[in-house]
Amino acid sequence: MLEVAAINKHYGARQVLTDVNFTIGDGRMTGFVGANGSGKTTTMRIILGVLAADSGQVLLDGIPLTAEVRRRFGYMPEERGLYPKMRVQEQLVYLARLHGVPPKAAADNADALLERLGLTERARDLVESLSLGNQQRAQIAAALVHDPEFLVLDEPFSGLDPIAVETVLGVLRDYAAGGAPVLFSSHQLDLVERLCDDLVIIADGSIRAAGPSQLLRDEHSTPRFELHANSDVGWLRQVSGVNVLEFDGSWAQFEAESESVSQAVLREALERGSVTSFGRDRPSLATIFKEVIQ
Repeated sequence: MLEVAAINKHYGARQVLTDVNFTIGDGRMTGFVGANGSGKTTTMRIILGVLAADSGQVLLDGIPLTAEVRRRFGYMPEERGLYPKMRVQEQLVYLARLHGVPPKAAADNADALLERLGLTERARDLVESLSLGNQQRAQIAAALVHDPEFLVLDEPFSGLDPIAVETVLGVLRDYAAGGAPVLFSSHQLDLVERLCDDLVIIADGSIRAAGPSQLLRDEHSTPRFELHANSDVGWLRQVSGVNVLEFDGSWAQFEAESESVSQAVLREALERGSVTSFGRDRPSLATIFKEVIQ
């Protein structure tokens, strides 16, 4: 498990990170979300050792990170970081060798990733000749080619078409399934919601929420329910503790101030006739994000 513990960072007189704390569990996909300028990239660079924190620590299994441990990390920066004049496969092999991977294993790793990411036909192309989407795939391959034990990816889905997104999702899931902790940032909240076990939400350099995705949904949202019946449910507007959000004859979406109120609604609906469906309507990540950063 990697722990970011009480990290603070200033740029001159401006404090950009304030007491940042969160953990990334082994085999867990952790989404790191926040608006531009919220502190995501600065935090990631401190984890990687690219920047130094003013105070606080980054720990792996309780031990402060060293340069040697960080060599086992895979990092994909948001900005393009590949050599434009090198051929794709050649560059991946070179980067793997820099991490100490033997020549044959480096070539095998590169070829396997190129195939998995749909770049085999572009293996001998110069990086600068690739489309932006294919450059992004190559950048992801570069972060993975040395078989890292930990992944830190800054906006890995930027510029990818829907098919490429699904391909990359599959690759990242496989890494997490193998036990690797994965931290990635993204502005595409729908993808974060689909992919992540855990969420970290940052705003103005401070962590506003962190933990398992489902737990955050429960903690940072008003209980919301949907009721489908075979008769008009307008009576819901008269129930104490209920706020009707949407209504359409026999269907309604409503907030309930407690679980007991929602169950009372269900009992009343059953007494009035048959109920087609009743259940909790889980808020989207976008809804949670807006709530916790206010």
